[in-house]
Formats: sequence, structure tokens, C-alpha cells
Amino acid sequence: MTPHTTKQTHTIAAAPAGSLSDRGHRVVAMLVESLSPSRAADFMRCPLLYRYRAIDRLEEAASAAAMRGTLVHTVLETLFDLAPDERTPDGAQTLVEPAYRKLRDRDGRVDQLFADGSLTETAFIGGARDLVDSYFTLEDPRRLAPDARELLVETKLADGPLLRGYIDRLDVAAADGAIRIVDYKTGKSPAPRYQGQMLFQLRFYSLIVWIQRGRAPDAVKLIYLGNRQVLESQPTGSELERTRLQIETIWSQIARMVQAREFPPVKGPLCGWCSFQRQCPLFSGRQPSWPREADAATEP
Repeated sequence: MTPHTTKQTHTIAAAPAGSLSDRGHRVVAMLVESLSPSRAADFMRCPLLYRYRAIDRLEEAASAAAMRGTLVHTVLETLFDLAPDERTPDGAQTLVEPAYRKLRDRDGRVDQLFADGSLTETAFIGGARDLVDSYFTLEDPRRLAPDARELLVETKLADGPLLRGYIDRLDVAAADGAIRIVDYKTGKSPAPRYQGQMLFQLRFYSLIVWIQRGRAPDAVKLIYLGNRQVLESQPTGSELERTRLQIETIWSQIARMVQAREFPPVKGPLCGWCSFQRQCPLFSGRQPSWPREADAATEP
């Protein structure tokens, strides 16, 4: 990675005491163990979507795109187990079939992808192979020595949730300790007006790393394999401070909605791809009853 010589020395300011009530903490903590970038993004997109995934934990149908993404992520993680001179397109392709077999064995939903005949196993694996090949047009893994892959990071905010997530790859420069967070996306890069939403995920991770290590990441990098694009940014202390405040605001809103037992749906451009249209009142669906576990948590 390109070294950065300027080390960021900002510190996380303490949140004002009492901005979220003790009962609010207790209520949400009983229902939701932690907050991840994905669930935070769900809430910002549609509170009802957040409820269905984080509180009701409704089962979602298998998605070919999501399953393919899991397969490609596994291949790119395993790629760095190879010796540097073996990290070639051909070397990576040898990893696809074993990774697919393991995915199919541990997740029975894979077979559901081919049940109606609209997608074949050959086409599914072929799509993953194409995405793996795309990676080599964007980076040369022979020159990289990741500090960690699929790294679990977590921290508890003083006035907010336990933050938790998995970083696809963490690079640390040997020369000066500069940190870079790398995330692989198997879809296409978003239009400029949506790029901020995607960078929120990496700022979320950056905040955790900042608190854990006392140093903010010097760079974050989104690699879009779907159209071979790279989105990079250098997070600043002020950006990460705003991210912390944004997360605490989200957590407070979740607490209030839990206590009110009301998570409103929000219509948006991604509704057509939502798994929960049958349970959404915006599409004439019927919401399930409030979970009993949530009833117990919201009792005074």
C-alpha cells in the first residue's frame, strides 16, 4: 500500500451523559446484541426492514447475487494463503470449485437457486469465476501482505451500542504502520450520489479501528468487481466523529421505536428487491405480530 506519513492524532470525544436512557439501553440490548454496518444501513434505508432482519429475524429467500458474493469473498480470502508467486488468475481459479463445494455443503439454500431451472450450477460458478478474474485487473495480490483477512472488529461506544463487523482485508504498511481497510463488492459501483452511503460502511469500520488502535485508518478502499471500479477515500477525524454521532443517533431512534413498537416502512428505489414485500404495508402486505421477546424487553 502507498504509505501515508501524516499520522492522525484525533481522539474520540465522550458523548453527553444521558443522551439515551438506561432503560433505552436495556430494551435495545435485550433485543439486539450489537449494531453492524449492514444493520445500520438497513435502518437508514427503512426502519421496518431493520426490524424484520434484526428483531424479528425473518428468514429470507436465497439470493444468487448474495451467494455468489459469499463464494467470491471466500476465494479472495483464501487467495492470500497461497505463496505470493502463486497468487495468479490461474491460481485463484483453482480455489473456486473447492470453495463452492464447501458453501453448498454448509448452506442448503444453494441448491434452491437451481430449483426452477432459471439458473444452472454451471452458470452460477461461471459468474463467480468472472468476478475473480476481474479482481486481478484492479490489484496485484503478489505485491500485498495483508495484516488480516475477514477480521472481526468490535467496540462498545460510551453512549451507544456494541459496534461489530467483519473487515474483508486490513493492510498495514511496514514502513510507518499506515492502515488501509479494503472491502470487496461483487456488484457494480454506485452512482456518485450514492457513494456516500457505501463509504458509511467503511467509516463505521474505521471508527472501530480508531478506537481499538488509537489511530484512524489512513485509507479505505472499495473494490467493485462487477464493473471493475475502485472507490478510495482518506477518512478524517472529523468525519469519524460525525460517524460516531450518526451511529448514536441511529441507536437512540431504534430504542424509541422499540419502546413504541413502531418501525415505519419507507419506500425507496430498492423496494423492488426487498425480500419482505409480503410483510410490508406499502405493498398491501401484513406485518407479523410484535415478537414476544420484544414484549418482554419493553415491559417497565
